[in-house]
Amino acid sequence: MLGDYRIEGRRAAEISASIERAVREGALGPGEPLPPLRELAQHLGVNPNTVAAAYRTLRERGVIETAGRRGSRVRPRPATTGREFIRVEVPAGVRDVSDGNPDPVLLPPLAEAFAAAAAQGDREPVLYGHAPVEPELARLARAELDADGVPDGPVAVTSGALDALERVLTAQLRPGDTVAVEDPGWRSVLDLVPALGLRVVPVGVDDEGPLADDVRRALAGGARALIVTDRAQNPTGAALSAARAGALRSVLAEHPETLLIEDDHGHHIAGLPLHPLAGTTHSWAFVRSAAKAYGPDLRLAVLTGDAVTLDRVRGRQRLGPGWVSLIVQRALVRLWAHGTVDPRAVANAYTRRREALMAALARRGITAHGRSGMNVWVPVTDETGAVARLLHAGWAVAPGARFRMSAPPGIRVTVSTLTEDDIEPLAEAIAGALGGAGEAQRTYV
Repeated sequence: MLGDYRIEGRRAAEISASIERAVREGALGPGEPLPPLRELAQHLGVNPNTVAAAYRTLRERGVIETAGRRGSRVRPRPATTGREFIRVEVPAGVRDVSDGNPDPVLLPPLAEAFAAAAAQGDREPVLYGHAPVEPELARLARAELDADGVPDGPVAVTSGALDALERVLTAQLRPGDTVAVEDPGWRSVLDLVPALGLRVVPVGVDDEGPLADDVRRALAGGARALIVTDRAQNPTGAALSAARAGALRSVLAEHPETLLIEDDHGHHIAGLPLHPLAGTTHSWAFVRSAAKAYGPDLRLAVLTGDAVTLDRVRGRQRLGPGWVSLIVQRALVRLWAHGTVDPRAVANAYTRRREALMAALARRGITAHGRSGMNVWVPVTDETGAVARLLHAGWAVAPGARFRMSAPPGIRVTVSTLTEDDIEPLAEAIAGALGGAGEAQRTYV
């Protein structure tokens, strides 16, 4: 059964563990069909209800999917392995522009801020029962949210943007609910949603954000939630324009019960104004991460939203980790309040690199996308070939398969560490990689 691999177990937990182990180890590949429920039950000598329970557990964990009469099969990108398996190994001597990291030179030094925060902790030890949010951090965050037009709401602190997204989704949805996500979109979200037992429906993206007609179809088709990246969308660099935000608000107003989640991870690096959607629906959440502007290792994001959603998130957080370290929160306050980072200068630096690369590609007849943030998306026809030829030319780019579901292929280039001297050689290498295939470019939606 299933080639050389034998599914084992007498109990539902044992059967599901056997299948999950096979997926993790590669014995069962993405898309591989599983035995019909009754056939596997007969093979194992168990009740069909036992196998049904095992398959249900695997669906809820995002390992398998079931498509009616076509039966159950391993997900094309199962949560057990995730999209990290679609990656480029960067050999010595090859320039890595695939990683999506900020420029370390543009990140602030941390030592002084953490020393001051630790000293405050020595004077005023944080013990169980302490308020979970540093008041000054809440004040700073709320002031900027107010200035950007984000509706008033409670403030919570989470361990990064993805932690916030997971907590909001689990607070409001149940396994089997459908979530509309951007395509192309952030690979971690594309893995997280099915891992929570939720269904994914893709919505197309162009330079101005999610397409309103796609969102309308997704919500009319039963999607319970929508996740939108406001600026610096990963991987395309899209940013919500005022016109697109207005169109999306009109769509959301037709579906006021939708859970709206906005990810503004590009705060302080995007270089474009925010056009929030928050408040259009009854349930909403808005998250801002400190990772891109202040450093990924801070693992900190600020979350706000409607009172019910935030109450559920904070309640569940109390039962788990409890809170995000006050030392980290206080360090971020010092970085934020004392002007350690100049958001305009950081955004301008990324904008110059992004626009220089796109201009160099345009001179070679290649269309690229990147309105904001630190990434440029180049639509291609032969994604695998383009990645391989660029690697041979000395450049490692991210394959688009890591970021898309039904969207056309492409490659993502992170411009964070590019210098002026890098632009022309990289553009020439991309042109050579695409020209070598004789391929015609196509749009990314």
